[in-house]
Amino acid sequence: PEETVTSSFASFIHAVRPEHLSKTVRHRSKRMILDSIGVGLVGSTTHVFDIALQYCRLYSSVAVSSVYGKPGVKLSPTLAAFTNGVATHSMDFDDTWHPATHPSGAVLPALLAASQMLPPSTKPNGMDFLLAFNVGLEVQGRLMHFSTEAHNIPKRFHPPSVVGTLGSAAATAKLLSLSTAQCAHALGIAASLAGAPMANAATQAKPLHIGNATRLGFEAALLAARGMEANPLILDDIPGCSGFNAFYSVYQPKPLSTPSDHHDFLLEKQDIAFKRFPAHLGMHWVVDAALSVRNLFINYAGSFSPSLIRTIVLKIPVSKYINRPFPSSEHQARHSFQFNACTALLDGEVGLSSFTESSIHRQELRELLDKVVVEHPEDNVANFDKMYGEVALLLHSGDVLTGKCDTFYGHWRKPLSKESLLKKFRSNASHVLQEEKIETIITMVDNLENLSDSSQL
Repeated sequence: PEETVTSSFASFIHAVRPEHLSKTVRHRSKRMILDSIGVGLVGSTTHVFDIALQYCRLYSSVAVSSVYGKPGVKLSPTLAAFTNGVATHSMDFDDTWHPATHPSGAVLPALLAASQMLPPSTKPNGMDFLLAFNVGLEVQGRLMHFSTEAHNIPKRFHPPSVVGTLGSAAATAKLLSLSTAQCAHALGIAASLAGAPMANAATQAKPLHIGNATRLGFEAALLAARGMEANPLILDDIPGCSGFNAFYSVYQPKPLSTPSDHHDFLLEKQDIAFKRFPAHLGMHWVVDAALSVRNLFINYAGSFSPSLIRTIVLKIPVSKYINRPFPSSEHQARHSFQFNACTALLDGEVGLSSFTESSIHRQELRELLDKVVVEHPEDNVANFDKMYGEVALLLHSGDVLTGKCDTFYGHWRKPLSKESLLKKFRSNASHVLQEEKIETIITMVDNLENLSDSSQL
């Protein structure tokens, strides 16, 4: 039969082997797995996670899969994936790629739950797990590159709710050793389960996007394994019949070559952005710019004195859902250029405690927010690979101090060091785990290729 884009993806998922993972890809993906586990663990302390867990416990009949931060609780595999996906994105603390999506949270929870679901005789080893994880990343990245629209900060739908669902389906299909035809059907089924509007950003519903992506992709693979079929051309651009191109106005898909001796994974070419604090990725530019100008201000005045500031000018890209002058909830605050810039100016840092109710509603923070003016320079595009953040302080004296950030620390162009990544993981995991277990996880992920049973993770 003639090869199609969809069949090429299915053939790739079925045929790719552990030896196709380069040392760089294994190293980068293990960093992602460790970070995502830590983010999920600290996310298990949030209110939105508690809501999701209470919901899932109503329907958990085959409780075999573990839940982040709850050692005595197990759920059915797909609901465990959902709950852990919600935890991963509950603080908007999870990794981000370009084109814009959150790749790990949509894949890892499904693989963790599926590993525990499988009988002892068919447990995947660590290398199988690592390969499936990278298959899920690769499918997401390839799909995002099919549309120029996907390169910019989204306006209509949240990308992981779309590409993440297919990435989860691909990863789970690989872990379950589905046939080529079943892999194609898993992608097709997942496409019918995908999508979430951007209007729910900055609300408690946004973490559901990741929870649903990992759960529904998992379910798509399980349905395909049991014989359910879908359109075999779901990823192709068929005039008059929308498949995956229903999500993008400009869509130009290309086949994914079946690996022989070598495969160039996208993760080899471009690293991942890891967040230093729990907020939308765009916030990291303005925070670093604000910290820079804060240091200038302290050198200028001897201390940070808000009374000397007449106006705070933020030069940011146009993106309506993260332009929030006066956020009133933690989820709005995580999606507010103004809040994060002013918090960095006032406190000299942004961290977990910055998004508590008491921090958000401080009078001194409100007084700084009242001074903010937003500008949108034409050269500052809403694109995580091209944007910048600039914070200028216009003082009553007439002096102007400016801080600018083109690439924040943690961006794929400026990756976190091993020490910084481990510090973040240990800090996140310490909210629910003892030190001994934290170090066990670090060692296990670092030696994932040698793990005989990935369900131990």
